[in-house]
Amino acid sequence: MTAPLSTLKILDFSTLLPGPYATMMLADLGADIIRIEAPDRPDLVRLLPPFSPDGQSAQHSLLNRAKRSLGLNLKTAEAPEIIKRLITQQGYNIIVEQFRPGVMNRLGVGYEQLKEVCPSLIFCSLTGYGQTGPYKDRAGHDLNYLALSGLLSYYGRKSTPTPPPPLPMQVADIGAGSLHLVIGLLTAVIRRMTTGEGGQVDIAMHDGVLAWNAIGAAKWLVDGKNPEPEGEILNGGSFYDIYETKDGRFLSVGPLEPKFWHGFCQAIGREELFEPGTNFDVTNQQTFKNDIQQAILSKTLAEWQAIFAQLDVCVEPVLTTEEALAHPQTQARDMIVELPMRDTTQQQIGSPIKMSNHVPDYRFGGSTLGKHSFEILADIGYTNQEIEALINRQVVAG
Repeated sequence: MTAPLSTLKILDFSTLLPGPYATMMLADLGADIIRIEAPDRPDLVRLLPPFSPDGQSAQHSLLNRAKRSLGLNLKTAEAPEIIKRLITQQGYNIIVEQFRPGVMNRLGVGYEQLKEVCPSLIFCSLTGYGQTGPYKDRAGHDLNYLALSGLLSYYGRKSTPTPPPPLPMQVADIGAGSLHLVIGLLTAVIRRMTTGEGGQVDIAMHDGVLAWNAIGAAKWLVDGKNPEPEGEILNGGSFYDIYETKDGRFLSVGPLEPKFWHGFCQAIGREELFEPGTNFDVTNQQTFKNDIQQAILSKTLAEWQAIFAQLDVCVEPVLTTEEALAHPQTQARDMIVELPMRDTTQQQIGSPIKMSNHVPDYRFGGSTLGKHSFEILADIGYTNQEIEALINRQVVAG
C-alpha cells in the first residue's frame, strides 16, 4: 500500500516544537524527511526528560519519528554543496526551516540560492512574526504570540485579580504554526503539480493565532467592543463552563443546544433552569450559574460519570493525562502506538489522521544526532574516505 505522501521529499531544518510537529504529521503520512541538525547546537527537545532506555528524549522521539538525521554544520563552506546535492541528486525539493528571516540566506541555502539548482523548489519558512513587518526579527514564544493576538485579554476569571496561568498546551506553536505550515506546504505542492512552479511559503505564528481570534475579532470589527473574561458565551460568560464536583474533580458542561440543555437540567434535578438558560445574554446567564455549581457539588465525579454516561448532553469529566490515554475512545481510535527502539519499544501518541487506504507506518522514533549521516552522504556520491574527512573536519556528525 503506497502512503499518501510518499512522493514528498523534505529537508527539515527546524528545531524545538512547531516545525518538527508539522513534519512529524507529514512523516506519518509517508513523506521522506531528513532532519538537518547542527552537531554543535543540539535541539533543546533532545535534552528534556524523561528518556527511553536507549537514551532518547521521549519528546524528541515522538516529534522526530520516521525522520532520518543528518548532522551537518551549516556554517562550514561544504554545507551548501551537500544540501544542493540532496536536492539535485535525491529529489529533496521541499525545504522546511525555522530560523529568523535572512539566516538561511547567510548560510548559503536561502530560497533564491537553492532555486538556482531547483526552480520548482518549495521553501517553507516558519517564524514568530513572518518574513516582513517591524517584528520580523523579534524573538518570541507561544505565550508572546497569544498575548499579541488579543486572545489572552479575555482568558480567565473576572473574580481573579491576578493574571491567569499560561495555557497547558502550545496553541500558537502547534495550532497556528504547525498546522498552518502543513496546509501551506501541501497547498504549494498541489500548485506545483498543476503548474510546475515552486515558491515560498511564509508562515507566522502570530498571523495564525490572530486569525484564530476569529470570533472575538469579528465582534470588535462590527461593534467596537473588546471581548472580556467571562464576558462571552464560550469563555465562561454562560453556563458553558467547568464545574467542581463533591470530591474536588471537575466536569465540563457544554450543552448549548436546547435539546442538550433540557437533558442536562433534568439530569441535575433543576428543570426550572431550562427557560432562563435559553437566554444567552451574559448578565442573565450569570444569575443561575451558581445554581449549577451547587448541584454539581452534590455528587462525586464518579457519580456524575455514571449518570452522564447514559445521556447525550455534551457533558464530560475533566481527565488527567493518565486517564485520557487509558480512555476507551482513545484506545479504540489507535491513538496510542508502539514504536521499535534500539533494544526495546516505546509508546507514543499516534496520528489523528485516519484514512480508509492508509495506516501510518511508525518506523522508528527520533534518532540519535547524525545517525544516518553516512548513508545519506553515500547516497549523493560521497566516498567513504570523503565522508570520514568531513567528519574529521567537523562538517558532519555521524
